[in-house]
Amino acid sequence: MSENMISVENLSKKYIIAHQQEQSSSYKALRDVIADGATSFAKAFIKPSGKKMPNPAREEFWALKDVSFEIQQGEAIGVIGRNGAGKSTLLKVLSRITEPTRGRIAIKGRVASLLEVGTGFHPELTGRENIYLNGSVLGMSRVEIKKKFDEIVAFAEVEKFLDTPVKRYSSGMYVRLAFSVAAHLEPEILIVDEVLAVGDSAFQKKCLGKMGDVATKEGRTVLFVSHSMQAIAQLTKRCILLSKGNIQFDGHTGKAVQLYLAGQKDESASPAYYQAPITKTGNHVAWVRAHTSEEEGIHCWGNPITFEFALHVTEPHESLRFSFQIVNFLQQAICIFWFFESDAPFCREPGIFILRCEIPKFRLYMGSYTLTTWFSNRRSETLLESLKEICPFEVTMHTFERPEYQWQADECLYLEDAIWQTVEKH
Repeated sequence: MSENMISVENLSKKYIIAHQQEQSSSYKALRDVIADGATSFAKAFIKPSGKKMPNPAREEFWALKDVSFEIQQGEAIGVIGRNGAGKSTLLKVLSRITEPTRGRIAIKGRVASLLEVGTGFHPELTGRENIYLNGSVLGMSRVEIKKKFDEIVAFAEVEKFLDTPVKRYSSGMYVRLAFSVAAHLEPEILIVDEVLAVGDSAFQKKCLGKMGDVATKEGRTVLFVSHSMQAIAQLTKRCILLSKGNIQFDGHTGKAVQLYLAGQKDESASPAYYQAPITKTGNHVAWVRAHTSEEEGIHCWGNPITFEFALHVTEPHESLRFSFQIVNFLQQAICIFWFFESDAPFCREPGIFILRCEIPKFRLYMGSYTLTTWFSNRRSETLLESLKEICPFEVTMHTFERPEYQWQADECLYLEDAIWQTVEKH
């Protein structure tokens, strides 16, 4: 039975926020300075009344409030939440950088933290010297550090700059070396904040693989904070979702991601839906809707999905063709589907027609997607209308039990997977 490496009970952290009082003018005369000095002097020597007056310039802010959880040996735990939810504060408290206001923390073993670019490095020392310095801080002997030295340098890929002061390193080089030191010096607990986002995609993939090995093969504990749901899903099976300093959810990563994405939805926007503006011209897409398997705008990997397009045709054409692309957040086209039937209802008569495209097994990487549409005359090659970045939706993995399959290249969409259907709308 695995033992608890981290136990947190009713952990809270309070900060005092000072607000600058509004001034009628940015300019201060000598008489204003004298008046302020006299007021401060009077406050210091005049005995205040028994009634305590509130200070409008100071405010209490609870970054964490009554947070409790346990983490066992060998677990890789994700920590997610919106900006300001308390993720970084939690990691700083666990790393003993910040003192908690109240609560209890029990940590077993050495902790290596990678919280901010440059944390734990001395800018005037070289990369070589900082490796030994960082290892000593973690409680490693010089012999132990020397044993791991070549692996650290090879993983970080900074051989040419090993004897250069780290103040001359780029942020990416900083992160490469800092992560390599933290991961290879064998701490029992590895804590990594969003700092990995500074590195390039190849290095991020390399780091995720290393953290996975640290947890599964070496039996160490990993806490990982990231806004990349792909990275969280790939590395962790359990996830803690923070909201306003409290734990909103602690459990399966897929469910945590689903709740996180649901909370990220813009209330003013209509996810998975597009409504065209009213125009006098015909032959356009009136609206688009995606019927997702979960909440509006959120779809589970591998489940069926249906896209509906309302085609407004003012006059019949001999040959009409409709197609759409699924586009990721990098504006890269993932796949394309097209529909053409010479005897389709919208080719014979005017009106508004619903065109449905059902994909029985929708297998896309976790992330954000939009649609791009084309409506054209196939015979004359005339483009009637094209819409871009419409109908946004998210793909998550809430009900998928084996997330490692998500990353296989051969699991993709094929054109024959689509089932098209046309329905006239009166």
